[in-house]
Amino acid sequence: MQNFKTIRFDYNNMMLDYIGEEGISSNEYDKLVSSASAAHEKFMQSCGSGMTGWMSLPYNQEDVVSDILKTAKEIRQDFDAFVVLGIGGSALGPMAVFQALCHLRHNDLQKSKRKAPKFYVEDNIDPERMNSLFDVIDLKKTVFNVITKSGSTSETMSQFLIIIDVLKKAFGSDASSHIIATTDEKNGNLIKIAKDEGFKTFIIPDGVGGRFSELCPVGLFPAAVLGIDIKLLLKGANDMRLACSKGELRTNPALAAAALQYYAMSRGKSISVMMPYADSLKLMADWYCQLWGESLGKATDNLAQTVNVGQTPVKALGVTDQHSQVQLYTEGPFDKVVTFIGVDKYRCEVEIPLVYDQYPSVSFLSGHTLNELITAEMIATEFALTKNKRMNNTIMLPDVTPHTIGQLLMFFMLETAYAGVFLNINTFDQPGVEEGKNATYALLGRNGYAEKANEIKSRPSKNQSFIVGL
Repeated sequence: MQNFKTIRFDYNNMMLDYIGEEGISSNEYDKLVSSASAAHEKFMQSCGSGMTGWMSLPYNQEDVVSDILKTAKEIRQDFDAFVVLGIGGSALGPMAVFQALCHLRHNDLQKSKRKAPKFYVEDNIDPERMNSLFDVIDLKKTVFNVITKSGSTSETMSQFLIIIDVLKKAFGSDASSHIIATTDEKNGNLIKIAKDEGFKTFIIPDGVGGRFSELCPVGLFPAAVLGIDIKLLLKGANDMRLACSKGELRTNPALAAAALQYYAMSRGKSISVMMPYADSLKLMADWYCQLWGESLGKATDNLAQTVNVGQTPVKALGVTDQHSQVQLYTEGPFDKVVTFIGVDKYRCEVEIPLVYDQYPSVSFLSGHTLNELITAEMIATEFALTKNKRMNNTIMLPDVTPHTIGQLLMFFMLETAYAGVFLNINTFDQPGVEEGKNATYALLGRNGYAEKANEIKSRPSKNQSFIVGL
């Protein structure tokens, strides 16, 4: 039986013993232990209802996984490019897992080395971007996966309308073989269109919102097309779920992370920096930013009281952003918590050769590896932050594999859910996003939004004296 390693959460540098008065004292920690147990119990009571369906995804999708693997195999055989049309969780999750588990230059590899289609995610509606896609794909050898649970997401559906029009003009009735829809089973227009057109479909389960959807067909299907072992991805997620099954802060890593961030927020730490030290994990920070920001940034709590809570997520990349952001983190305002993501064992080792031994300031690097250097850089940044009394913690992956990435995904989702309980908010809605969506519908003349259109028209005119330019 394969011996799977687990990720580790190190929060020493959140404590008073390590960063002084900015840290958590033993008395405050004891209080957190008690409140964390209550938060865990409250969350577990909610599981199985509302928007907590993502909790069961690691173990209840056997038939879905079989269908995904079968379809993915056919796509790898028949197509040279796979394009995701989606936005938010429908794009960020697939992108993060692709970056983590595929070759870092996947699309540049020869097909014999890729052993999977080239992968593109169209997560914006910049007209130049959409237009440029057609310059790099062979339409005949491309399949499009349109992903939207509501079936009415303006950005995704506008992309779909462009693509289906191009496909029908090119291939007529065969256009449907180039489209796979991932959407709700009953609600929205995409499922209706899919049935009318005969598209292959995958269903987003009830109780699974966009930013919590990476472990359902939203993320599993693109991953499978790329040849990623989705069964191991799900096993890793389930192992983390089981590791977090008890309400003990000292043994439940996601609960510990949430409790510490909640305490930090109460002390004015309004910014959460996610800083992986691996290019493979770079887009995990992007995915985290949506998960954390959209879930926790709320105007009112569950008692309808105005609270305006949340923590601004910021993405960074070690070592790159040591040269662009760390100056601020070490000497700027005491308003941040920095989370490092480190890797014990990278998937390759690169030695630094001895070339110029006459220059000591360069030659000291010789005989070491890039692996040693990037690890030393992370430890050094952690040291600098700690010395300057800045809250920081570290998530360590033994390696970057489908199993550890599954763990990491579930860790962050559970941490976010627990944090929402601590804050006493609805973690799973996004009313602020809906306001922007409704305004967009009104501006483009969608039926039923006349009142919102009038509201927009009645806003004060801009003062031209406050606009500067030629």
